[in-house]
Amino acid sequence: MTRTRTQQLEGAFFLVAFVATIFAANWLITNWGTIRFDPDGPWMIPVWPAALTPASATIYAPSGVLAIGLGFTLRDLVQRRLGVRWAVVAITAGTTLSLLLDPTLALASAASFLLAETLDLAVYTPLQRRNLAGAVLASNVVGIIADSLAFLFIAFGSLAFLEGQVIGKAWMTLVALPLILAIRRWDVSRGMPAYAA
Repeated sequence: MTRTRTQQLEGAFFLVAFVATIFAANWLITNWGTIRFDPDGPWMIPVWPAALTPASATIYAPSGVLAIGLGFTLRDLVQRRLGVRWAVVAITAGTTLSLLLDPTLALASAASFLLAETLDLAVYTPLQRRNLAGAVLASNVVGIIADSLAFLFIAFGSLAFLEGQVIGKAWMTLVALPLILAIRRWDVSRGMPAYAA
């Protein structure tokens, strides 16, 4: 499929933003948050208030969830604008960057990222033909769960923050959905195809 200059520029923007989320996630987890339960542990943020949980305890997640949750949607947008090949390039670049950024978390970050983004790609690709927002939502759910399980197990040998990881990334997916719907409407108004090959 031949892409217009506008599609290529938009795709390049989404690609750069996607790779930036990898850097941001690694930076956040080691530098910013509201609390650290262990001086050597990750920075954490609240993702669910105590008032809404049965045990009356706030649910926390490593602060990198903010960037990774957004990253899943950006990867889908890279594929939408540039196609599957560039989505694979984006995944490879993100995995490589994960390995280079933080030696302590490198293996966990790279392995979970590669697994989650590959599953995201596999789910998003066939579904985008019928429903863009549904494809983004379904692929993000799969990616969120896979990324959270793999990252927590490899990085910390524990799934203690699994609930928080899933909730935090899900919030970012919900925040991104109106953007996805707006992009879909914009694409239709410009006569762009419903999906990228």
